[in-house]
Amino acid sequence: MKNLTATLCLTLTLLLGSASMSWSADFQKGLAAAKRGDFATALRDWTPLAKQGDADAQIFLGVMYAKGRGVPQDYKAAIKWYTFAAEQGDPTGQIYLGILYGQGQGVMKDLVYAYMWLSIAATSKERGSKRALDFAVKHMTPSQIEKAQKLARECVRKKYKGC
Repeated sequence: MKNLTATLCLTLTLLLGSASMSWSADFQKGLAAAKRGDFATALRDWTPLAKQGDADAQIFLGVMYAKGRGVPQDYKAAIKWYTFAAEQGDPTGQIYLGILYGQGQGVMKDLVYAYMWLSIAATSKERGSKRALDFAVKHMTPSQIEKAQKLARECVRKKYKGC
């Protein structure tokens, strides 16, 4: 559990520190607001972007809901936003989704789905995905791993929709 939480924190740090991504001005305004602790402004700036399909905004909204930053903590809302990003093929959304499945936050704890999402993210070599995947494997049976691998292949074939 501590490793999964550490992975979540590490990924958030990487997202907040990344300057190489090209985001819209509204996203940047939201990011600046979040960095200074003004989560109400971040929420106002990111929500329309997230609804329009911006995976970065979806992930950051997911983090806000998962952590209760500027909104009541709501893992189901976090799952919703992470799922939108994950279904677009965003590996960070896939990692967060896998972690929440592994912890049973916002969804029933399901190591098979946790492994599925984490293994998909690991194919992109997203930082933290391998470590989270290794942690999940330690708590799974060989038949669970086999089932998760099959689900991951099907999910990739379906381009991450409805997984």
